[in-house]
Amino acid sequence: MKREDKQAIIDNLADIIKQYPNFYITDTAGLTVDNTTKLRRLCFNKGVKMRVAKNSLIRKAMEKVGNGYEGIFDALKGTSAIMFSETGNVPAKIIKEFRKTSDKPILKGAYIETAIFLGDNQLDTLAKIKSKNELIGEVIGLLQSPARNVISALQSGGGKLAGIVKTLSERPN
Repeated sequence: MKREDKQAIIDNLADIIKQYPNFYITDTAGLTVDNTTKLRRLCFNKGVKMRVAKNSLIRKAMEKVGNGYEGIFDALKGTSAIMFSETGNVPAKIIKEFRKTSDKPILKGAYIETAIFLGDNQLDTLAKIKSKNELIGEVIGLLQSPARNVISALQSGGGKLAGIVKTLSERPN
């Protein structure tokens, strides 16, 4: 591979790394062409970009971006595929779903926002991470719940009060 080609790959990877706050490094070695195609299609359908590149080029792209990726360099061994995502838990869910029919891909490492996760044993933890939007939705739901209780109490109390007034007014003096 020519130096210009390598530099183009590094630049492309660096641009993608800058664009996405989350990425997973996986081992896809040994997957058949059919399974690789299925994995790529699953990633595409879930909004995840998947790229395969040499570890040295991935490392140089991370160094070019320079955002504290040193901790994940240990995961860059063997064959590596990178899964980029806007949401931190989506690639983990894809890997878990795909593993129902295959023993790969294996999680080597993940960079979520600013946290680094190394090893396949982190997959369940990563799948349970909630996205920002899910957390915001939960907080809003929790904040709205007391207000709903007050409103429903006032509405039901108003109905009771109206019923009492009506009963009292219909009673003979």
